[in-house]
Amino acid sequence: MNELLHVVLNVLFCLVRKMQKPLPELLKEYDLPVGIFPRDATNYEFNEATGKLIVYIPAICEVGYKDSSCLRFLTTVTGYLEKGKLADIEGIKTKVMIWQKVTTISTEGTKVYFTAGLKKSRSRDAYEVLRDGFTMDKF
Repeated sequence: MNELLHVVLNVLFCLVRKMQKPLPELLKEYDLPVGIFPRDATNYEFNEATGKLIVYIPAICEVGYKDSSCLRFLTTVTGYLEKGKLADIEGIKTKVMIWQKVTTISTEGTKVYFTAGLKKSRSRDAYEVLRDGFTMDKF
């Protein structure tokens, strides 16, 4: 009986995971730009109760945006998602003279704010388009 229950729960879990909305749609729902993550970051886990988001990226990569900014991504990025904010981020860096760990991404109107040692604003428009990441050897 326990084996059957385990199989049924696994099937249900797989069905729920297959039915989850695309990552850009989830980001838009939480008022974040749809193009923050690389285009091939399609697999994720999101716990609505806690707000914990885990995004899986096929390889460590760097993404360039139309405002000349760059973000580097590990293969797993975690954080806590709430309206207009992704906080306690692990797995993203940005260049502010040197590569700095991004700890928070938040939005306010037409601006996206990146906290990485210091808070830096960028035009939200630069992050509204999905872009490809370029594979990197190291994070």
